[in-house]
Amino acid sequence: MITQDNIYTLTKKYDLKWYEVDCQKILKPSALLNHLQDAATKSADKFGIGMEFLEPRNYAWFLIKYHFEFSDYPKGCEDIVIKTESRGISRLFATRDFEIWSCDEKRLLGRVSSQWAMINLKDKSFVKLSELDKIPQIEKRDDDLPFPKVNPQENYDIETEFKVRYDDMDINQHVNNANYPVWAFEALPLEFRKTHKPKTIDMVYKKDIAYGNTVVSKLVLNGDKTNHLLMNKETEEQLCLIDIEWQTL
Repeated sequence: MITQDNIYTLTKKYDLKWYEVDCQKILKPSALLNHLQDAATKSADKFGIGMEFLEPRNYAWFLIKYHFEFSDYPKGCEDIVIKTESRGISRLFATRDFEIWSCDEKRLLGRVSSQWAMINLKDKSFVKLSELDKIPQIEKRDDDLPFPKVNPQENYDIETEFKVRYDDMDINQHVNNANYPVWAFEALPLEFRKTHKPKTIDMVYKKDIAYGNTVVSKLVLNGDKTNHLLMNKETEEQLCLIDIEWQTL
């Protein structure tokens, strides 16, 4: 849990809008990921590894994986509070935790852990975070969230395709990570989406994709669990693996 208040932590309130919820009045995953990314960016700015540090060096943060656990998935336009903490580094990766709270900070709605790498955009090499002298080494805690393995399935039941649009791109000219769950969830049957909300989500980002390419979204639906694979149709490279456990609304 995030219990400290220091240079590596940040707390921010988010005023949710009606266009950020779906037809069942639950927060769209893309909106949630955008808010998490915003909190992470502001936190990174706070201790000197934000955009002012990245842009002159042609560096960028690249998301490696997410693990979400929801006790009460955000719904309606109830404002939320996001707390985030840069936990530290281990080898090439930085770990960042998030907590999602009700507006009055009395109800913990969900916890998230994530891993990131800093990339040199010129040659796509990893930046050695230990040499930046800006993030301490990570210290494990008893209540740390796990990162379960996410593996591709041998066969998939449902498949659909999407063209990468200009509006899908971020400032680094790659697809924003919030688009990946949109493509994955869109393969789900409508009635399932209208009656379920996420309980846990595991996402592993493997490869970026550029404007104009085609994303193939594949899905296995097994009871209250789904396994998703996003692929680049042109290169057949895996882009993202997502495992979700659902609960009924």
